[in-house]
Amino acid sequence: MPVYIPHNHHERHSLSLLALRDFVVGTSDGLTVPFALAAGLSGAVHSNTVIIVAGLAEIIAGTISMGLGGYLAGQTEIEHYEGEQRREEMEVEKIPQEEMDEIKNILEVYGISAAVQQQVVEELAKDPQKWVDFMMRFELGLEKPDPKQAFFSAFRIGLSYAVGGLVPLSAYFFCADPLVGLRYSTTITILCLLVFGYFKARFTGQNPWKGAVTVTAIGIAAAGAAFGIARLING
Repeated sequence: MPVYIPHNHHERHSLSLLALRDFVVGTSDGLTVPFALAAGLSGAVHSNTVIIVAGLAEIIAGTISMGLGGYLAGQTEIEHYEGEQRREEMEVEKIPQEEMDEIKNILEVYGISAAVQQQVVEELAKDPQKWVDFMMRFELGLEKPDPKQAFFSAFRIGLSYAVGGLVPLSAYFFCADPLVGLRYSTTITILCLLVFGYFKARFTGQNPWKGAVTVTAIGIAAAGAAFGIARLING
């Protein structure tokens, strides 16, 4: 017996994937960029105040930038969908026979008989809007984006970046010496990167231990390069 999956269940699943993607993007950059900045400053200045102020400024700027990037990406997705939808509507109106043949080609891939293909074509042709929706989903592989998702995506990415950025910076609030702060920050951030990389890889179907090591190595490399360059410039 075929299993019926409600459309709203599919939508919730898609929204969960979008939310996970936003969280991964924001947190990944949030843990790495402020950590590298703080590490670089630790090798160049002798005051934690400078590191904290610069770190907070970077987190604020990064949160706005990442959030805006998420919003623009969401808007671009909406505009792309609307553009393709207009094109399909025009094709359904101007060249209906070619569109009907495309429906049959799509159904044929799934092993649908010619008789049923013709029946589906006739049923869809009765409702141009459903016809266009069918072509959008099964010909182009596009799901209609929620107009509100651009805003929610911006909020999730920006918030994730801010939370991730405060992790490496937090160590500098509780000590006076930048190098001591760097040691604590490194320990905290490495642990967070390991955990983050592990679960990120697990959720995306990759090897979790490889994911943990990869994400952590990138963060350490970025911080190490920033620290080394700052030391070199500072003499």
